Amino acid sequence: MTTAQFDCQHCTASLLGKYVLEDHNPHRVTCYDRTSANYCEECKEPIESDSKDLCYKGHHWHEGCFNYDKCNQSLVEKPSAAKDECLPCSKYYSNECSSQCFQCKKTIMPGSRKMKFKGNYWHETCLVCEHCRQPIGAKPLISTESGNYCVPCFEMEFAHYCSFFKEAITSGGIMFCDQPWHKECFLCSGCRKELCEEDFMSRDDYAFCLDCYNHLYAKKCATCTKPIIGLRDTKFICFQDRQWHSECFNCGKCSVTLVGKGFLTHNKEIFCHQCGSGVD
Repeated sequence: MTTAQFDCQHCTASLLGKYVLEDHNPHRVTCYDRTSANYCEECKEPIESDSKDLCYKGHHWHEGCFNYDKCNQSLVEKPSAAKDECLPCSKYYSNECSSQCFQCKKTIMPGSRKMKFKGNYWHETCLVCEHCRQPIGAKPLISTESGNYCVPCFEMEFAHYCSFFKEAITSGGIMFCDQPWHKECFLCSGCRKELCEEDFMSRDDYAFCLDCYNHLYAKKCATCTKPIIGLRDTKFICFQDRQWHSECFNCGKCSVTLVGKGFLTHNKEIFCHQCGSGVD
């Protein structure tokens, strides 16, 4: 190397003794520190060539400035966790930033696997089945007032078994005649359509949709001959072997309602007292 090649690439002064190479070009130490050194994020001073330069995500610190300001603890060669572009030490991050386990109330440390359920967090080893005590992990679970259960344990401990299909009912279901049914298994005994969202009637412990019940069993109104269904607030009148809708129970001559009033009969007709007294 000639003498000219071994001069400072910045000020052209001769380099005798200590110097810095940058991109294979030699620089005097003072020139390098003034023109090329990185600036510390903490103290804003240049990180000189004889200082240790600590770098994270394009930012630089002096070794002595690489601390977390919440606790003033050095982060050099210690675990840390990034949050909002700052570097908390792992102790502060755990205390201030990490989630707390809903079960054991301890901090879920950075890097640990955590489970989330119903807005709360658990250690993976804390979210366990209340019965078998095995971690549930990513498997399906069923939550009750007494705790969380894996599906097999819930079925064994709590589930009713469908009277028709003989399998566990894990959600929903219908009770009829003190027997549990899956919604999709609760069918009309006549036409076999699903009754879970339908009004229905029962006869001898069998369920029927209204159409089937009307066709098979419902009494007919003596006046309008339509079925009388004892459903919701339906009101009807019975006399001897005949029945009437309450709105059909009227005088056969003047049509006044006879509900709650005395009446007279003649053959198959019913009359108010005034009209009935004149009937031969």
